[in-house]
Amino acid sequence: MKRFFLPFFFFTALLFSCGPSVPEVFTESDELPRIYPDYVDVTIPVNIAPLAFELDDDEADGMIARYKAGNVEVVCEDKMQPSIGEWRRLVEQGSDISVDVYVKHDDQWIHHKPFEIHVAGDSIDAYLSYRLIPASFVSYEALTINQRCLENYDESVIYDNMLCSFEVEGQCINCHHYQQYNPERMQFHARQKNGGTIIAYDGKIKKVNMKNDSILSAGVYPAWHPWLKLIVYSTDKTHQSFYTTDPNKIEVYDLESDIIAYDIDKGEVTNLENDTTEFEVFPAWAPDGKTLYYCSAHYERKNYQVSDATELVSRCGELKYNIYKKRFDPETKQFGPRELVFAADSLGMSAVLPRISPDGRWLVFTMSEYGYFHIWHHEADLWIMDLREKVNSGQLATAHPIKGINSDDTESYHSWSSNGRWLVFSSRRDDGTFTRPFIAHMSKDGKWGKPFELPQEDPDYHRQLLRSYNIPEFMYGPVNIDPHTFADILKGEGEPVKYVQRLQ
Repeated sequence: MKRFFLPFFFFTALLFSCGPSVPEVFTESDELPRIYPDYVDVTIPVNIAPLAFELDDDEADGMIARYKAGNVEVVCEDKMQPSIGEWRRLVEQGSDISVDVYVKHDDQWIHHKPFEIHVAGDSIDAYLSYRLIPASFVSYEALTINQRCLENYDESVIYDNMLCSFEVEGQCINCHHYQQYNPERMQFHARQKNGGTIIAYDGKIKKVNMKNDSILSAGVYPAWHPWLKLIVYSTDKTHQSFYTTDPNKIEVYDLESDIIAYDIDKGEVTNLENDTTEFEVFPAWAPDGKTLYYCSAHYERKNYQVSDATELVSRCGELKYNIYKKRFDPETKQFGPRELVFAADSLGMSAVLPRISPDGRWLVFTMSEYGYFHIWHHEADLWIMDLREKVNSGQLATAHPIKGINSDDTESYHSWSSNGRWLVFSSRRDDGTFTRPFIAHMSKDGKWGKPFELPQEDPDYHRQLLRSYNIPEFMYGPVNIDPHTFADILKGEGEPVKYVQRLQ
């Protein structure tokens, strides 16, 4: 029997090329390349989808870019679009990814200053959900709640309002939320036609009609208790006004707002805060389930010669929201009195959207000059507070803007990953009009990496998408309920709620 021996070759590098190799003749530049999205020196999780980018230079005649990590190289032309397999081989090297960009002007190649993509050892939750909405808020058409696998580019619809809408009979959908990142325990609201609150819990789905004469409105902004079948909502009489010259374009405000609690099994609601001189909004649970945070602004009418809305519009700059908390006993389901956490009004500012990290240490919120709908405020930034900071009796913990996260435009809604190492937030830094999800890494010692924009297979995707991402929320898996199932339930009658003085 003849034996055949295959020659053995040793390669110092594995090259995966979706275009030509890097130019051999070029001039060096000490400037970083202008690319979109801006992935220069960002920090990413090990399981994120490939970061594709394109050249942001209309005068250039071409681009060749190279990713390199360890013994692996990926070279692409025109657009940097590595495949899933190529990207996995890069991140599996256990080192940062170096990036070289070569730009062609006429017949001359220029090698720009290299940069790195830092690969953190921390993974990220596999899924992200969000609402896609037209930027103007003029029409309720074509609203969807979508979910995206962060490990690739797969996106699907959780619910589409057009399944229950037709022309003038519009339906608004919003405020999806999960219990502890669990896609099998979720809720969202539908307004107007076939309106109601959808609650899905371990395979069972119901529509709830939360309107009751003893509360202001149906539940609006939700906060699901970490383990109890209990959801706290703000109830709001919400209005919006459109500016003609103000760069913020739209102001959303409440004429009234309270805090309520809803017991899912008993179908009972009760008021937790309903002071007529306070506008309470945006509840959020601490992960230990023993503290409820929320925001409130003090407001008293002065001019009864005009309508509530007219007076409030003229005085909306006075609305300064502070952050409060209420102690909660999970055994008795009793809440304590409110306690001040952060006095934003003492700084002449307004703080909303408190979200607490899974370890209970960090509280991130948005800060703006006034009001609570900061997604329309160009000056809105993300701030952070260390809840473990030791303070003297009678003093409050301090807070500050998150260094390296904020931009010159809006930073707004945000949520933590389940391991507390990643924060996703809405930002309008790209164009000032459309919100896009950005993700930032926080190390164990509290240091933040440069955030990166949600990767897309085509890097030009977000520039072509005339929709804003709203309420990005992490989940550890996908919602597997068919959108038509949600629509069929919404078309039916909602389960009424019963008002009680306190939860029993």
